Amino acid sequence: MDTLKSILTNLGIPEALLNQDTRLRQDLQLDSTEIVEVALGLKRQLGVRVKLESRQDMTLTQVCDQVEAAMLASSEDAFPTGMESGDKSDRD
Repeated sequence: MDTLKSILTNLGIPEALLNQDTRLRQDLQLDSTEIVEVALGLKRQLGVRVKLESRQDMTLTQVCDQVEAAMLASSEDAFPTGMESGDKSDRD
């Protein structure tokens, strides 16, 4: 949530407006360009792609949930089943 808040404050959004239930479009009045900037900021800072451009308005919690899911999927891709870090079966 801190990274997301940092990105939003860099766009000029006062931190006082940011809480878990704040909506990107309805509450913060972000336009499509600003929403793309948020997605790019998340990609730059966290290395994950999240799709925020949908027509559905999202809360900050929903954005964080998408980030967590993308990070989990990314870590699962890095270690396919049976190849988790620490698994020595392939090295024996």
